[in-house]
Amino acid sequence: MNMALRTTRWDSADYLRTEEERAAYLAACVEEGGDDAAFIAHAIGVVARSRGMSRLARETGLTREGLYKALSKGGNPSFGTVLKVVGAMGYRMSLVPEPRAAAKRGGARRPGPTRTAAGAAKRPAVKRAVVKRAVVKRGPAKRTEARPARKKPERQQPRA
Repeated sequence: MNMALRTTRWDSADYLRTEEERAAYLAACVEEGGDDAAFIAHAIGVVARSRGMSRLARETGLTREGLYKALSKGGNPSFGTVLKVVGAMGYRMSLVPEPRAAAKRGGARRPGPTRTAAGAAKRPAVKRAVVKRAVVKRGPAKRTEARPARKKPERQQPRA
């Protein structure tokens, strides 16, 4: 007797039932995914499927099929699409400095105000970099000639 083991495909969306679970899932995926935009877009798609893709499509003004395609593993959504979807799901994106990046900057921060003997705040002199403006070379100007006005076709009178 040959008994085959039957399995089903795992879908995280089936197990994300509460907003707390969805928020924790997204936070874990952003933490784990790092700079992998496709992974994070897929995670947003999983949360979107758990909430209901049709409702999300109505709220964002995008098509359901377009959302499925953009938020799939191979999808490549625009940043505008990601912002619309995240906003419609009730989340917002925020950027915070990474602890490693702040440590790397070290002394690159601009010094704060110092106090003079009179107690007034004095800003230290800051050297400003000179920025050269790029000159864009353009080709010769195009001539636009006046076009003759187009004649409207005459309407034929209906025959009686």
